[in-house]
Amino acid sequence: MNNWISYDLQAWYGRDYDRLVIKAEGEVDNGTLDESSTELLWSHALATYWDTQLGLRYDSADGLDSRSWLTFGVQGLAPYWFELDITAYLGEDGRSALGFEAEYELLFTQRLVLQPRLEANLYGKDDASWGLGAGLSDATVGLRLRYEIRRELAPYIGVERAQTFGGSADYARAVGQSTGDTRLVAGLRFWF
Repeated sequence: MNNWISYDLQAWYGRDYDRLVIKAEGEVDNGTLDESSTELLWSHALATYWDTQLGLRYDSADGLDSRSWLTFGVQGLAPYWFELDITAYLGEDGRSALGFEAEYELLFTQRLVLQPRLEANLYGKDDASWGLGAGLSDATVGLRLRYEIRRELAPYIGVERAQTFGGSADYARAVGQSTGDTRLVAGLRFWF
């Protein structure tokens, strides 16, 4: 059994029209940072509820060469209140990627909220050292139930299913890793 912790952080500084955004996510396995992805972005309001984002992304993983990417995306609130984040990445050696995230909030009460989530990653070409195949590489679908003690503070529990596909699944099988897993998640959502 692995003892791992994952983190997913988004922070920003600025005003409604222009702001500096930091997005970071990663996993710590048995006290060691296993893999991480950090984005530093300039965000500019495009329309009501929509921002464009331009910046850099840096990926690192234990025992692998790091990757740097130029980042361009849009983030906002689609009709019917879906939160979307769609980002294109251009990297060294002709690498390209596309990331997609969608969330929706179902309010049972003013404090109890169920949040379905979907995240998917696509890559333009194989990257054998990172175990990434071209095309749809991986997707995660999940549900989180949170209780908002205050709007700014909400513990949550949930379940998510992560799955690799295509060439990424082939790379995982070749080194004896699972191509999918179901995880229970618990965490704390906060803002100030």
